[in-house]
Amino acid sequence: MTVRNLEKLLAPRSVALVGASPEPRTVGSIIAHNLLHGGFAGPVWLVNPRHASIDGVPCFASLDALPEAPDLVVVATPPATVPAVIGQAVVRGTRAAVVITAGISGPLRQAMLDAARPCCLRIQGPNCLGLLLPHIGLNASFAHRMPVAGDLAFISQSGALVTAIIDWTATRGIGLSQVISLGDMADVDFGDFLDYLAGDTTSRAILIYMEQMTAAAKFVSAARRASRAKPVIILKAGRSATAAKAAKSHTGALAGSDAAYNAAFRRAGVLRVNELRQLFDAAEILSAAPALSGERLTILTNGGGAGVLATDALADLGGRLTELPASTIARLQEVLPATWSGGNPVDIIGDAGPERYGAAMQALLADNATNALLVMNCPTALASSEAAARIVVSEAAAHEGDRPRKVILTSWLGDAAATSSRRMFGESDIPTFETPEAAVEGFMQLVRYRRAQDELMQVPPSAPGAMLFDALAAEAILREALAAGRSMLSEAEAKNLLTSYGIPCVRTLTAANPAEVELRASEILRDHRACVIKIVSDDITHKSDVGGVRLAITSAREARVAAEEMLGNVRQLRPSAVIRGFTVQAMVERANAHELIVGASEDATVGPLMMFGAGGTSVEVTADTAHALPPLDLKLAYQMMRETRVYRLLKGYRDRPAANLEAIALALVRLSYLVARHAEIRELDINPLLADEHGVVALDARVGIADPAVTPRKPLTVRPYPVEWERTAALADVGSFTLRPIRPDDEPQYERFFAKISPDDLRMRFFTAAPERTFRFFARMTQIDYAREMAFVAAARDELLGVARLIADPDYRRAEFAVIVRSDLKGKGLGYALMQHLVAYARAEGLSELFGDVLAANTTMLKLCSELGFTAVLDPHARLFRVSLALVPAS
Repeated sequence: MTVRNLEKLLAPRSVALVGASPEPRTVGSIIAHNLLHGGFAGPVWLVNPRHASIDGVPCFASLDALPEAPDLVVVATPPATVPAVIGQAVVRGTRAAVVITAGISGPLRQAMLDAARPCCLRIQGPNCLGLLLPHIGLNASFAHRMPVAGDLAFISQSGALVTAIIDWTATRGIGLSQVISLGDMADVDFGDFLDYLAGDTTSRAILIYMEQMTAAAKFVSAARRASRAKPVIILKAGRSATAAKAAKSHTGALAGSDAAYNAAFRRAGVLRVNELRQLFDAAEILSAAPALSGERLTILTNGGGAGVLATDALADLGGRLTELPASTIARLQEVLPATWSGGNPVDIIGDAGPERYGAAMQALLADNATNALLVMNCPTALASSEAAARIVVSEAAAHEGDRPRKVILTSWLGDAAATSSRRMFGESDIPTFETPEAAVEGFMQLVRYRRAQDELMQVPPSAPGAMLFDALAAEAILREALAAGRSMLSEAEAKNLLTSYGIPCVRTLTAANPAEVELRASEILRDHRACVIKIVSDDITHKSDVGGVRLAITSAREARVAAEEMLGNVRQLRPSAVIRGFTVQAMVERANAHELIVGASEDATVGPLMMFGAGGTSVEVTADTAHALPPLDLKLAYQMMRETRVYRLLKGYRDRPAANLEAIALALVRLSYLVARHAEIRELDINPLLADEHGVVALDARVGIADPAVTPRKPLTVRPYPVEWERTAALADVGSFTLRPIRPDDEPQYERFFAKISPDDLRMRFFTAAPERTFRFFARMTQIDYAREMAFVAAARDELLGVARLIADPDYRRAEFAVIVRSDLKGKGLGYALMQHLVAYARAEGLSELFGDVLAANTTMLKLCSELGFTAVLDPHARLFRVSLALVPAS
């Protein structure tokens, strides 16, 4: 991921168009007109060696002939000429290009990228509509008009959709800050633009139209960063199989499953919508409304029917109506007529004038149970809708200082009677909707966004045993199977693999023939009432379909007969299948157990993808599954479970006790680390995984494998916890402690650690004596993205002693560091140990430089930096030193 030179693309001071043309209705002619008449204040140069001028504007023969190097070059020349144009731009000193030209693929595409590489010239496109930056008047596209300037950034994979959006937003008065047509994404892609726009001050929300995701790990990391700064809303096309096929033919790339996209979006904290209208509705309400403090909605209306419609819509979308407390009901009784509804929705009757609206709003905005208030109006001849709108605006302004501030939404029904009121709401930044259903949908967008952001900050429960596994035993099983040339583990091998990661499995023995089945059955039956026999064949996925499973066998002789019958069944139904023997296992009899399926597969877009759901032989029919990106923690595992219908059964009902949910979640966490750590695993199914109040046990498992050296697996989208950076250390005055990466479940310990740091030490670290001490602050400090930052803690006896962290720039070349230790442990070597570990990590990651700011008064830190080889440069105005350490030569 890199934002290098993107400022030349998104904030250029000069532009050149190579391929300008005087021919009407050509791409070169339209772009030239748009550039010259869009209002761009910087110089615009036209380049075409066959023309001296175009429409009276001088035309240059080449980029070399320009008076200076343009920041941005727009390329609209034949495909074969594009690499040479990019090469000329590099030599001239240009650092960004928008390549409009289509038909650039294969060797030609590579030649274009090779030409750009020497100075990291950034390329948007090829095969794109172009770039529009309304706030600086730049229209470097062949779109038919310039959008209204505003503060919504729009990134689209479809050029045709860009032109439709420009029209659609203009008619609705919606302003855009950037309009970016991605095209084929040969260089700059979603992740790069998200990284840049995360820190962009001209946009308050980022809207994306996506058909397929490239570089999933980069996208999720960048989207996670951006979504913490501003709303990121995605319209992902291709949800159905037919639409996905159409998207593939459009983009020329294989799109992964829709479940995989949902998993990626959830992990990034972005909001997904399904319709174009929802994209802009969500952007409008998320950027205008304050953050929700809860999910309860109160409805105020002068029409009972409108209130019922809103309530139905809320129920359909899984929302919650506020249960108004008795004190609020009593206050409403004082100001409303006796005929009011008496509850929520608050129907104040059709003759309600502005005074009644105002009195009701005051009561409801003072109600602590209410998180959001939807005010609706149905036009009547008894009262003025516009006067009611004015009082809503007035009351909203009067309560802007409330903390927490309540969200106010409006829906003024009708057409002509509501136009002026809606305009009034728009001018006052009060979200307004034409129908009750649309208003409720807007509210639920706020709810979904709040949940997405909360999920980013939730702290998983501590699970000390979750990370205990025998990776060496697992590697040995996988290596042995690959050495034998197999692509599937045997059932016994699969269960041994699961056992190495702490997932309980039923005892399973193997047998080569019916005679051995009899012997193995006698062993199992010594300790169990009954056993189960299964056929072993790499060619048979569903054993029960061919009579390859026999249950409840109670004698060894019965087991042998059953094995012989199985062979006959399989030879008749699947004569081509190669039979490798049998498995004999104890029959697990748990009356309250649920059959679950857990597993993983390799998705075309996101790589390894976890699955959980209702299991058994009807798994395809029930289709009750949820998906998530590995690795998981307990929080993510529970979240995954809650997305299924079977979860409600697992919580217990009637006389059936609840299953051990923690055991299920722990199995998911361990399985996710098994998949994450071993690239040989390409598919894995445990079906069924029995779960009851006593725990879980895997009855059957299939594991497909491949040699990653021969067939590389798609990389993980989320970088896992780097267990390889755990160390044990000791200091004379501290004792033994562990140096390890920080984990999300460190939040409670981090808060306790923070309380043991003196105000002066906090000032030295944060340049303020009182940094925020909210849950969000502590969660943010412990929930890091290992793909772009690292924090090492020194921990002992469930307490944190010190923390050293680095945050890399989006280019992943340089990183800013900081370190702090408990005030009572200063001067004992902890800071030095933490910094040594951090420097070693930075070197291993290939970072070129560590840097940081140290207050001039922080002599202890300056001495530590000097001992570690940092150089220090004084900034006398800021009274601090910029310290830096060169790690590897910058490339």
